[in-house]
Amino acid sequence: MYPKKELAQFIVAAHHKYKIDTVVISPGSRNAPLIIGFSNHPDIETISIVDERCAGFFALGIAQQKQKPVSVLCTSGSALLNYYSAITEAFYSNIPLVVISADRPKKYIDIGDGQTIRQENVFENHILFSANLNEEFNHKNFQIINTALATSILKKGPVHINVPFDEPLYETVASLHSFNFYKFSDKTFEKSYINYKNLSKIWNDSDKKMILVGSNYPNSDLQKVIDKLIEDDSVLLLIETTSNLNHKNAINSIDQLILSLSESEIKKFQPDVLITFGGMIVSKKIKQLLRKHPPKHHWNIDEKKSTNTFFCLSEFIHAKPSDFFSKFISYIKIKDSKYQSLWLKIRDEKRAKHLEFIKKVEHSDFKVFHQVLESIPSDCHLQISNSAVIRYSQLFSICKTIKVFCNRGTSGIEGSTSTAIGAAYASKKQTVFITGDLSFFYDSNALWNEKIPKNFTIIIINNFGGGIFKIISGPMSINSVKYFETPHSFTAEHLCKMHGFRYYKANSTQNLEDKLKGFYLKKDKPKVLEIFTPSSKNAFVLKQYFKYIS
Repeated sequence: MYPKKELAQFIVAAHHKYKIDTVVISPGSRNAPLIIGFSNHPDIETISIVDERCAGFFALGIAQQKQKPVSVLCTSGSALLNYYSAITEAFYSNIPLVVISADRPKKYIDIGDGQTIRQENVFENHILFSANLNEEFNHKNFQIINTALATSILKKGPVHINVPFDEPLYETVASLHSFNFYKFSDKTFEKSYINYKNLSKIWNDSDKKMILVGSNYPNSDLQKVIDKLIEDDSVLLLIETTSNLNHKNAINSIDQLILSLSESEIKKFQPDVLITFGGMIVSKKIKQLLRKHPPKHHWNIDEKKSTNTFFCLSEFIHAKPSDFFSKFISYIKIKDSKYQSLWLKIRDEKRAKHLEFIKKVEHSDFKVFHQVLESIPSDCHLQISNSAVIRYSQLFSICKTIKVFCNRGTSGIEGSTSTAIGAAYASKKQTVFITGDLSFFYDSNALWNEKIPKNFTIIIINNFGGGIFKIISGPMSINSVKYFETPHSFTAEHLCKMHGFRYYKANSTQNLEDKLKGFYLKKDKPKVLEIFTPSSKNAFVLKQYFKYIS
């Protein structure tokens, strides 16, 4: 059974040609020709998610893990706009996402017809390519669809295909048209020339080289060259929780190291050469420090575009980081310097104080993060939501066999749960998702999904409001704090019952320790562990922590 509309046939055939084998569909009628085509194709998996916002982030999670495009499909009208948050996340996180919207023919737009909006170019500020099709079965449409899919694959980001369908919508045929496809070359996306000789001269003449890594997909080749580079004592490696890089000589808790540095210490820390790659940097403190005390040279490495985070970019290296370093390493020499060893000594002193504080701290968000992160099984995937949760995670070491992911493209709380579920579904790995209460409840429709794996676990740290707004100084200094913090009295228990999750709760250090014993071994149903913490104490404990390690 195939859709009678040839344009729908071609879009489905193009997906098969480009090996886009997963389509997340939200129900509707105007998209019926494509629903018929995708759902009846033997090599394309179709998944139904009712809420388009959840569908967009669920697809994003699958694409995050597969590192290839996943498509989302919706009907006409306002349904399409619910994808926008996921599209912006895909745009800034370099995740391939194909957004397909059914539309009414142009003659029905802006005349008072139902379920119509101006869908063409609606995402133009955050999309790599907008394919605005006409209703005809013609060469121009074929070329535009080819370009859209190839762009998502080669440039790694979101594209939008808007497809007008007139009625009738449900007609089917028994055979398909035969289509010819264009061969797309990578030449459109060639990398620029890299002057390794000049760069290596700057590197070899510098006593202080810093490599700062943001969110990064796990890459064993990259890990190998980083291991080699860090053998040089003039090289200091700063990694974030989401970098998915590890080394015994890396600084993995950046704020822990730099929070209380004096001006003279900052001068010693300030690099001659700063190399950055990966996604957005979580640590606000390192951004502030390097903007106020910029390096002599800042090189940013990326396959797509430069990121001038510190307002001092001197070189954009248009390449995969692993490819660049693999070649660059043959040009460079080890420099006689104590830069790395000096800061590792300070790091170890801070770590010792960190461990001392953990032993004496009372039940709080801080203590809970220590207990939870220590408990996560090796070799599993860890998904982390935004706001205070990702920031707390930066203060702790995580087992190097655990892969860590977070929606840091736009740093929003919406869609975190949906993304984690999509990622768990795609990876088939045991996945733990740590989230705050507001983030969880905001995306509670994510649980309305029959594809949630049995080995998926959500850990909610419920402090009954937006805890981050007690940490930052501004909101607490005014009389409108409830509009920032959003206090509430909700728990996840009834949601878990409705959606078939096992539910556990803890409200003290000992209670949590008892609950975590054998907790991850139960894999017959997805589960939630909700940990209640004292909202009034959490910010105080965190401030005491930074004071203690200073």
